[in-house]
Amino acid sequence: MAETFDSVDDYLASFPDETREVLDRIRRTLHDAVPDAGEKISYQIPTLTVDGKPVVHFAGWAKHVSVYPLPEGDDAFAAELAPYRSGPGTAKFPLNKPIPYDLIGRIATFLVVERAS
Repeated sequence: MAETFDSVDDYLASFPDETREVLDRIRRTLHDAVPDAGEKISYQIPTLTVDGKPVVHFAGWAKHVSVYPLPEGDDAFAAELAPYRSGPGTAKFPLNKPIPYDLIGRIATFLVVERAS
């Protein structure tokens, strides 16, 4: 049976220190981009919410971290995301390379704008 988590803190605590540090920083980056966001576990991964509705999810894996979904409609931003795109709605960031936290923050910002439209 897959592990279940009651909170984002529980989820993050399940990872080795190195991965947890990256996930902690992604969490802070997303909250900096969406200051009034709430958070919960959805689909057994951390999810930031606005007005109780999911906006962005993030997850840790053995060799990468991921952010879901990806915003649509901005060609220049899509080009920036291209090296990290893994499927139509997923950005995958390898743990053995520098994590582009600024880009992750902008994903959240674009998603909030997209949801508000």
